[in-house]
Amino acid sequence: MGGMNKLPTSPHPSRRSLLLASGGLLAAPALARAAAPALRVGNQKGGLRSLLEASGAVKGLPYPIEWSEFPAAAPLLEALSADALDVGTMGDLAFLTVFKAGAPLRAYAATRADPRSQAILVRGDSPFRTLGDLRGKRVAGNRGGWGHFLIRAALKRAGIEPSEIDLAYLGPADAALAFRSGAVDAWAIWEPYVSIEVTHFGARVLEDGAGLTPTISFLAAHQNALRDRRAELTDLMQRQRAGWAWAADHLADYAATNARLTRLPEAAVRRAFEVQRTRAIPLDAAVVAELQEAADRSLEFGLIRERLDVTQALDTSFPLGTAG
Repeated sequence: MGGMNKLPTSPHPSRRSLLLASGGLLAAPALARAAAPALRVGNQKGGLRSLLEASGAVKGLPYPIEWSEFPAAAPLLEALSADALDVGTMGDLAFLTVFKAGAPLRAYAATRADPRSQAILVRGDSPFRTLGDLRGKRVAGNRGGWGHFLIRAALKRAGIEPSEIDLAYLGPADAALAFRSGAVDAWAIWEPYVSIEVTHFGARVLEDGAGLTPTISFLAAHQNALRDRRAELTDLMQRQRAGWAWAADHLADYAATNARLTRLPEAAVRRAFEVQRTRAIPLDAAVVAELQEAADRSLEFGLIRERLDVTQALDTSFPLGTAG
C-alpha cells in the first residue's frame, strides 16, 4: 500500500472509453455504447479486468468501461476517494482503513480467498525457520492493509512484542526489491506476489494467514456512483460473481489467460489461483461480524486510531445474487 502517492496518468488524455474487448469477446452494440457514459473502474494487476475477459462475463456489456490500472490498493483508493474512479477492487483492511479516515466510499460486494493466500516470506537461503527468528530483523509490509495486519496478528499469536521487530512500511514494488536484495529479512504479502517469489525466486513461506485474517476483498464505489450509477454497479457485481463461478472450474484456463494478459509467469499465476480459490460471498450478518472483529483488531494493531462500526462502511442494499 505504500510507495505510490501520485495517481497514474491515463494513456488516453481525452478520457475516451476503454471498452472491454479481448480475445474475441464483444461488448454491447455500438449504438448502446455510444449512449451510455463510461463506468470508471480501478483494477489491480491480474484482478477484475482479466477475470471478466477470461471468463467471458464481459459479453453483452451494456455500457463502456474506462479502466485504470494500479499496482496495489493504496493508489487505487486514493483515486477512488478523489472521485477519479466510480468503483474499484481492494482488500478489506485497506478499504476499512481509508474509510475510517473519511473517504466518501462504501463497499457493496465481496469475495473471499483462502487465508493462505497471504504469507510472511523469507528468502530460501535465510536461516529463519520460525517467527521468533525474526526478532531484531526488518520485516516489510504495506501500511494499513493486509501486510501490516498479518505481521501484527502473527506476532500476537506467537507472543512476540511488535517492538521486537523492525517493521518497514513498503508497497509491493518497493518491498519486492528490498526483499530480493536483502534490505529486508522478511516480507508480508499476498497472491500472486507470494507465488512469484516462491516459484521464481526460491522464497519460503514462514507463516501464512490461516486463522489470522478473513482475506475478504471488496467492490467499493464512490458515494456519487452509488447514487448515480447503481444499475451499472449492480451489473458489474453480477458479472464478477459469474466470473468467479467460472474460474472455480477452470483454474488452468484462467491462469493461462491471466498470465498472458498480465505478462506474469503462468506457473506462478496458476499456483496463486490454486491457493486463493476465490469465490463471491454475500455481505450477510456472519461476514459483517467477521469484518467487525477484524476492524477491532485493526484498532489494537494500529491500522486505525478509533473504533470503526463496519456497518457504516458497507452498502448491503444491493441484490446479493448467488455466491459462487
